[in-house]
Amino acid sequence: MRFRTLSVAFAAVAALLALPAPAATGAPAAPTSGAAAAATAAAAAADVPLSQGRTATASSTESAVYAAGLAVDGDTGTRWSSAASDNQWLRVDLGASATVSQVVLRWEAAYAADYRIQFSQDGSTWADARKVTGSDGGTDTVDVSGSARHVRVYADRRATQWGVSLWEFQVFGTTGTSSGCSTANAALNKPATASSSESAGLAASAAFDGSGTTRWSSAHSDPQWLRVDLGSVQDVCKIDLDWEAAYARDFTLQVSSDGSSWTTLRNVTGATGGKASYDVSGSGRYVRMNGTARATAYGYSLWEMAVHTGSGGGVPPVTGGGDLGPNVIVVDPSTANLQQRFDDVFARQESNQFGEGRYQFLLKPGTYNNINAQIGFYTSISGLGLNPDDTQINGDVTVDAGWFNGNATQNFWRSAENLAITPSNGTNRWAVAQAAPFRRIHVKGGLNLAPNGYGWASGGYIADSKIDGTVGPYSQQQWYTRDSSVGGWTNGVWNMTFTGVQGAPASNFATGPYTTMDTTPISREKPFLYQDGSAYKVFVPAKRTNARGVSWPANAGTSLPLDQFYVVKPGATASTINAALAQGLHLLVTPGVYHLDRPIEIERANTVVLGLGLATFIPDNGVDAVHVADVDGVRLAGFLVDAGSTRSDTLLRIGPSGASADHAANPTTMQDVFIRVGGAGPGLAVNGVVINSDDVVVDHTWIWRADHGAGVGWETNRSDYGMVVNGDDVLTTGLFVEHFNKYDVLWQGERGRTIFFQNEKAYDAPNAAAITHDGIVGWAAYKVADSVNTHEAWALGSYCNYTSDPSIVQHHGFQVPVKSGISMNHLQVISLGGMGQYRHVINDTGSATSGSDTVPSKVVRFP
Repeated sequence: MRFRTLSVAFAAVAALLALPAPAATGAPAAPTSGAAAAATAAAAAADVPLSQGRTATASSTESAVYAAGLAVDGDTGTRWSSAASDNQWLRVDLGASATVSQVVLRWEAAYAADYRIQFSQDGSTWADARKVTGSDGGTDTVDVSGSARHVRVYADRRATQWGVSLWEFQVFGTTGTSSGCSTANAALNKPATASSSESAGLAASAAFDGSGTTRWSSAHSDPQWLRVDLGSVQDVCKIDLDWEAAYARDFTLQVSSDGSSWTTLRNVTGATGGKASYDVSGSGRYVRMNGTARATAYGYSLWEMAVHTGSGGGVPPVTGGGDLGPNVIVVDPSTANLQQRFDDVFARQESNQFGEGRYQFLLKPGTYNNINAQIGFYTSISGLGLNPDDTQINGDVTVDAGWFNGNATQNFWRSAENLAITPSNGTNRWAVAQAAPFRRIHVKGGLNLAPNGYGWASGGYIADSKIDGTVGPYSQQQWYTRDSSVGGWTNGVWNMTFTGVQGAPASNFATGPYTTMDTTPISREKPFLYQDGSAYKVFVPAKRTNARGVSWPANAGTSLPLDQFYVVKPGATASTINAALAQGLHLLVTPGVYHLDRPIEIERANTVVLGLGLATFIPDNGVDAVHVADVDGVRLAGFLVDAGSTRSDTLLRIGPSGASADHAANPTTMQDVFIRVGGAGPGLAVNGVVINSDDVVVDHTWIWRADHGAGVGWETNRSDYGMVVNGDDVLTTGLFVEHFNKYDVLWQGERGRTIFFQNEKAYDAPNAAAITHDGIVGWAAYKVADSVNTHEAWALGSYCNYTSDPSIVQHHGFQVPVKSGISMNHLQVISLGGMGQYRHVINDTGSATSGSDTVPSKVVRFP
């Protein structure tokens, strides 16, 4: 909340005294307030609220000191406060379904006049439990009735010019073991299979026939499994096992939607056989007992395995499809006041670098005249045609830097995609920094990548685009362009890299800024949303090898209907997201900020996770954010992972430790996925991204430990490694990694390849001693482990700006083993304004930087 003067406070009190008593609908009794509320609240205070200490989230927070969790901490001296607008909400996850009888709201002076108490089991679908109108603030005690895991107050209308603010949000009720878990055996006489059977008389089906005298028995080896097909995806709440004397000591209970990718519901170690029941929560069509260690010299043998289904306090089945949520703005050429809609969002987002607003404009096919769509932070604009030329803008899609006095080095986190632009003056301006992709765009004119006035700029990325005129980077420090065509390219500053680009300038790195390769070895364009008639679909482009030029209009690939996607909307929880994935749904993540109390677990091959409007995941309480199994063809695209205030180990992990499957024919791709540690508030993570799987393709990422914003300091937002690659045959194209406490990139897998790398070392290293290791001053920006035999990289740049101690001399930017299979090409290091220096470029090779004139020190090839 903003500070209010005493006279304003008196006016607010006078206004409160004049208000009528509140009225309520949806339940027979009105909420109590004043003395009655105090008495009721005192009685309620004898019980600890179900909400106290639980995970809370909100539609917005005025600042980090008014976080959502402060309304459920049991301390009436701390509070949550929202942004100054209507339609704000606060919600709490009770951890399990409960019978809720009462909600107590202790309002600060900024209260809601009209609000609703809402219930949800999955955190996505909400029902009104009580509606309150004309509240007079203070303490409201609202009697309700129903069952919910998630409880929310939704403020429809504020009583003051400020936001809404709660000292405490208390939910009372009861929890218990009663649930909707059926006593019936859903697996009875259902089709069953096993890894092996000791004989025909001991078949898998015998464990599901309801007889206690017949059994399944496996071969005498580890591992072995038994599974049943329930016939459809169901919510599994309990599994009963009746072991014969040959039992499993260690095993897992798992579910799957497709019989191929499995989710573990329970990991059991040290079991003792006999009869045992296990409460579980998860959805699947197939249920499996996966034995990993036998207790005897024989195999595994079960008299019976029973599966129970129902709610069980777990997450109900998730439905695919539906609307695109509150932050997706769908327009067509006839939309009234269209320019104003662009302008309104831009006014909110132009300088909102670390805010919570997230927006996606979707333009239906057609021609849009006289439009200037200015694109601010966390705003994306995309056409809904199958091809860029289906959506024509006669006008501009603009990014400039007026908000930052003509400096474009902080124009992060925005995007444009799948449009055709005929610029109003012949040239479109797209003056961006990192994390601002320009994909699948046809510019019928020129493209200016510098801000008005040609101030500093630090981008950038173009892919699968056609620029009919000339591209002018002007003041851009570096840029990577892939699989596109350009009518010309005017200049370069330090590192301009092209692969598969028709019309690109010739390589001249020894004397200039250009690295040009005729083709891109492996590429697969980012999935995108489009309309087929009135139906939404997601197009998933096919892999290309040795590509050159744009992929359209041929458009090799597949289309997936929206009903195969769980449309993730603000308020969704990790448990619901994981339930959707377990059911076999893909994810379309709409614009919003999503707090996670557990990792998102992607375990099915070919799963698509597509974000809109820079959808953001924040892991809470030290959990990781996203895990991907060692499976084929997962597509991760278009979202931001922002570290939480409790240290996570790894924000995004692709493949478990030790992953070794071959995915060459169908690699996992990570595109426009961005990582942030700090800036929006204190953030902590050991690793940004860890890639354990083989053959992964990383196509444009910015992995950033914040150098400015809130929660920034050498230990305050500590993160040691930006990206760690353990998998073999991994390719990165357009790799931006900055400011990590140790190695920005640590590469430990074989046959890795990088095309274009941009880096700044951590500004805030306190002194040389803090970054000295193994007798070396400074951690290399890009480190290839000594054990690696084969590695290839092109167009790598590292810059230092040691603002805390400009006397630091970093030994080198790049460190690799000297072996015949190591090929490092077009390397440079730069001191930014003399704030620190480099002694060498790579290992002990390359001349030192000096002075403050930002002249690169280069090595064309090493060794």
